[in-house]
Amino acid sequence: MQGLPARPKYQKGTTNFLMPASTPKAFDFIKIDMPPKKPRKSGIIEIRGPYYTSVSYGYLRDLLSDWGEYVDGYKFAGGSMRLLSRQRLRQIIQVCHANKVYVSTGGFIERVIVQGSEAVDQYLRECKRVGFDVVEVSSGLAPIPLADKIQIVKQVQRLGMKPKPEVSLMIGAGAGTHVAGYMETALNEMRTLDDFTSEVEQHFAAGAEIIMVESEGLTEDLPPEKWRKDVIEKLVEKFGYAKLMFEASDPPVFKWYLTTFDSDVNLFIDHSQIVEFTAWRTKLWGDKRIWEGKELHYHS
Repeated sequence: MQGLPARPKYQKGTTNFLMPASTPKAFDFIKIDMPPKKPRKSGIIEIRGPYYTSVSYGYLRDLLSDWGEYVDGYKFAGGSMRLLSRQRLRQIIQVCHANKVYVSTGGFIERVIVQGSEAVDQYLRECKRVGFDVVEVSSGLAPIPLADKIQIVKQVQRLGMKPKPEVSLMIGAGAGTHVAGYMETALNEMRTLDDFTSEVEQHFAAGAEIIMVESEGLTEDLPPEKWRKDVIEKLVEKFGYAKLMFEASDPPVFKWYLTTFDSDVNLFIDHSQIVEFTAWRTKLWGDKRIWEGKELHYHS
């Protein structure tokens, strides 16, 4: 019937409907700063999957169908993939891949290592089999020696996946520690910037391409006047945008990153924030700089 848009195409072998890449945007005469097409080398946006909310298969399928153009990566938080059937996990990974979204394990390695080295190797092999692209190597809660983390980074590469070490300024941070006594037990257990940057450098030397920077100790649960902006700026100055991804799970935090470093910064945000985040990133809405220096008049 004339006047109706074309139906989304179903790609054989996937579990998702995809709009053709050439489909025009609504109101496309309004100028915004659209991100470059995927795969992107900067301005990489990873969203959190199930943990604080369930992020069901159907929800994710619909979310990526509408907004997948603005999402680069999808992260299983807190080992949530262990609670799913292998079949469902693979379906979720397939939905992500159909939308050109990579899939990360999150920092579950620090839970797996409780069962020893053999369990770690088995875990990494299983990650490869089910289709994970990225294995996060973190030790926010578990005091894994740096030399051991480096060996895990190398093993991830040998299996054909990409390692993403997570480095934190605060010892004993992560997994909602702000709820479970973070203020009382970890607030003063801070690493020096030299110690932090030394770990980052060793991960790069081992072959890691990007580092996830944990938000605890920098912005999380802190009022804006106490954010460690000095540390963040020094990290960017030393390593650049392309090699760092900052956790920015609260809108005031990601808005600060965008207005400070612009849209090239790599960020990890919650799945629920992708529209508000993209509005700020593209200068569609919210950022006061949109209106600066503009004459606002309407003539009928």
